[in-house]
Amino acid sequence: MGNKNSLALLSLFVLVLGCYCFERGWSVTVSYDHRALVIDGKRRVLQSGSIHYPRTTPEVWPEIIRKSKEGGLDVIETYVFWNYHEPVRGQYYFEGRFDLVRFVKTVQQAGLLVHLRIGPYACAEWNYGGFPMWLHFIPGIQFRTTNDPFKEEMKRFLEKIVSLMKEEKLFASQGGPVILAQVENEYGNVEWAYGIGGEVYVKWAAETAVNLNTTVPWVMCAQADAPDPIINTCNGFYCDQFTPNSPSKPKLWTENYSGWFLSFGYAVPYRPVEDLAFAVARFFEYGGTFQNYYMYFGGSNFGRTAGGPFIATSYDYDAPIDEYGFLRQPKWGHLRDLHKAIKQCEEYLISSDPTQQKLGTNLEAHIYYKSSNDCAAFLANYDSRSDANVTFNGNSYFLPAWSVSILPDCKNVIFNTAKVVSQRSAGDLPFARSASTVNEIYLESSTWSWYNEEVGIWGNNSFTKPGLVEQINTTKDSSDFLWYTTSIYVKAGETKDVFLIIESLGHAALVFVNKRPVGFGYGFHDNASFLFKEKISLNEGNNTLDILSMMIGVQELKSELSLRITDILGNHRYVTAIGRNTDKFFYDLQNYGPWFDVQGAGLYAVSLVDFMSNGKNDLSSGTWTYQVGLKGEYLGLEKVSLANSSLWTQTNSLPVNKTLIWYKGSFVAPEGKGPLALNLTSLGKGQAWVNGQSIGRYWPAYLSPTEGCTDDCDYRGTYDSFKCLKKCGQPAQTLYHVPRSWVHPGENLLVLHEELGGDPSKITVVTVTGQEICSTVSEDDPPPADSWKPNLELVSQTPEVRLTCEQGWRIASINFASFGTPQGNCGAFSPGHCHADVLDIVQKACIGQKGCSIPISAANLGDPCPGIRKRLAVNALCSD
Repeated sequence: MGNKNSLALLSLFVLVLGCYCFERGWSVTVSYDHRALVIDGKRRVLQSGSIHYPRTTPEVWPEIIRKSKEGGLDVIETYVFWNYHEPVRGQYYFEGRFDLVRFVKTVQQAGLLVHLRIGPYACAEWNYGGFPMWLHFIPGIQFRTTNDPFKEEMKRFLEKIVSLMKEEKLFASQGGPVILAQVENEYGNVEWAYGIGGEVYVKWAAETAVNLNTTVPWVMCAQADAPDPIINTCNGFYCDQFTPNSPSKPKLWTENYSGWFLSFGYAVPYRPVEDLAFAVARFFEYGGTFQNYYMYFGGSNFGRTAGGPFIATSYDYDAPIDEYGFLRQPKWGHLRDLHKAIKQCEEYLISSDPTQQKLGTNLEAHIYYKSSNDCAAFLANYDSRSDANVTFNGNSYFLPAWSVSILPDCKNVIFNTAKVVSQRSAGDLPFARSASTVNEIYLESSTWSWYNEEVGIWGNNSFTKPGLVEQINTTKDSSDFLWYTTSIYVKAGETKDVFLIIESLGHAALVFVNKRPVGFGYGFHDNASFLFKEKISLNEGNNTLDILSMMIGVQELKSELSLRITDILGNHRYVTAIGRNTDKFFYDLQNYGPWFDVQGAGLYAVSLVDFMSNGKNDLSSGTWTYQVGLKGEYLGLEKVSLANSSLWTQTNSLPVNKTLIWYKGSFVAPEGKGPLALNLTSLGKGQAWVNGQSIGRYWPAYLSPTEGCTDDCDYRGTYDSFKCLKKCGQPAQTLYHVPRSWVHPGENLLVLHEELGGDPSKITVVTVTGQEICSTVSEDDPPPADSWKPNLELVSQTPEVRLTCEQGWRIASINFASFGTPQGNCGAFSPGHCHADVLDIVQKACIGQKGCSIPISAANLGDPCPGIRKRLAVNALCSD
């Protein structure tokens, strides 16, 4: 036992020393072998999480990273966003939310490591996949293939980022935190479409990256043909069956989806933590040693950063840390306990390859040995319905369906993925909690001003040409908007009532006849193209037709289709029926993946059809006049400098439910430390700015389908992004995050550009003043994972209820406490038939504390019903 203790203490010392070295800037070597990444000569088991620096503000980076570390992460993973770092060719920007060096150093100061996914193709549901729009207009260029103009620009940007990291001494060999770098991104999903050019490109990208001499390993995700020494990695909902393309490479998981992204017009997807924990445990059970949550903190798509089409402003992703920086419980806490349990097994995981042992149908064990009688084990039940009792190592164990138990000593279960004992929150977002913790202020008393946008051509920078132009090539993504304007002449006696038919590649269009709105057409995320058909009445003589074509993010790669096709090709074990025939599925994929840089947007056919004769007048090849953008954009109405401009109109009667109108109002930010949001439910579609900063696109008028949601999704069985949905029949997003650092004491400027029509007087500004938390733990649940010492000795065998408030708040009251058989769920508990009132005990332990724990035992809580399995349920309120 003495040798075991010494080895465990030495391992702990090495781990602590490793973190200390990275914080203090001591140089270390990073390499790999078939089992793991090797840092300073020692194999490491690493938990990682994606945090994208531009999706929040620098002021909150330290807090998000701190919570990530407390959640058991070792590494922070981020993309690098080329289009914002080089908005104009040769002109670089690394400030504010895009201060990459500051972000990496903030991670280092927290004692964590960094995986830098340079790409430079990011995908990430980011505008144009992270490529700068100017790249598209280089003569002769073709993206992501063996094309000299593209390779020159890609190499130049890779060199820029690597040089920046070297200058700041941020690679591990220089004492920095960067231990991994990535070139390209999920190219294996689309390589087939580029033929031999794709194969050559992969080899070139790998060689170019290695020649940059970062001194850390490079990876290519979802790239089965990644050449040595590049490590090919897995992306997907499950990666336990993934095998690297060389026996000398470790098994790395670069994207484990904590949920899914949000699209306008769709219900809100979420992933049960039991399934997410199951996927992680299975990965380490099968020999994995590095896994990354995509996302661990998702954040917000401020401005026009959201990719397309139809990606919402919220990038919450059902991540362990929500969009506003709050811990999403029980997801964060359950995963933290999982990480602690896996960390207890680290010395075993790095010492051997796993030995598999069948325990029954859909039942198995994987054992890791340090010696013949010293081991750690994972026991798995991957049946999606049936619980099981198994015998392992001479002992009996209960395994719920779709779960993994972790035994760091091959005897004691310290964690099961299906048994969630961590703290929970009432509601799934800060603003969905009880009224006592939310402060909502209406802006109806605000003095509103407005500006009516001109319909059609408004400036002398318009141009006229025959035929319909493609939108992206015309606007160069300088605006979401392009006006298409033409005239229609009706002779005396001709039919005046006709059908107007517009065919568009996407994404949406407002249609005006003689300057009056006649309709709105739009697509959806999986198919942005749409057909607009509307009966219109024309006047005798000249008529004007003005069509405002809108983009909602520039198209990029990572669609649901491309991800699911990856599952089909590379991870068939867990794929369920996708509801489409295979040929159609592959055909659809081309609209999202390969050659996305040449896909278009905007109108491609416009015609008039006479209802009586079915005669058709094709307007497509006629003469059209074009105007890029809106006049309000050109004037800069969102700017603080124009807040008092005479451009704004103010009367006693506020015009509402009007298309193409700008509104200007103000609000006083509520006091406190809680996050801020604007509730824009009363609006239609547009964009909002606070003190000149864009908080993103909004579209609450686009409702999700009314069917397909479940409030209680069964975690058992294969997960996909359609399995667990909520908010059917509602807007995908109604609350829009306003970072605290963007507001100031007193009046704050709010500017809206409303495209469809809404009522700004019903907008509210919302903040959180506290949180309602709860926990329920049974007397036969395992003790917390951190009850185990590094030498695998158990400090206590008593399970505990643990409660912790967010930073800055303390437990103000206990609203419910019962030991016995309490009923209900978090926020709505009630006593059961067996009940011991333990309110006084819990109050004494918790009131006034940031956090507290209550051991669950009859000695501590009494025994109201001997022989009955009891649990403790507690509901508490945190506030200032």
